[in-house]
Amino acid sequence: QVHLAESGGGLVQPGDSLRLSCIVSSGTSVPIVMGWFRQAPGKEREFVAAIDWRSVATYYSDSVKGRFTVSRDHATSAGHLQMSGLMPDDTAIYSCAAKSFWRDLRDPWDYPYWGQGAQVTVSL
Repeated sequence: QVHLAESGGGLVQPGDSLRLSCIVSSGTSVPIVMGWFRQAPGKEREFVAAIDWRSVATYYSDSVKGRFTVSRDHATSAGHLQMSGLMPDDTAIYSCAAKSFWRDLRDPWDYPYWGQGAQVTVSL
């Protein structure tokens, strides 16, 4: 069983930066992929970024490419989503997720494990 615990989030102004973290706890099942998703009010869940825990390969949605950076710290079993140049359209609940295969990265239904979510609000 894999457990994900998120931290970070909050209220920031446009142009600010913010970092989300996601601590992975697992027994015998070690996730290979950590994905990040977001869901704004009234909208469907949207893929943001993903990282391969072993190779550190990354993949981003076009909407965040160049502004967001996904990383992982093997020593602390933590994944991070560093967000910069935040805009009001980035306002959403952000969730980390994990699965075992580097495929179908954009499909939330392919991720069996999820964090509790963190609210990110970008406003003046």
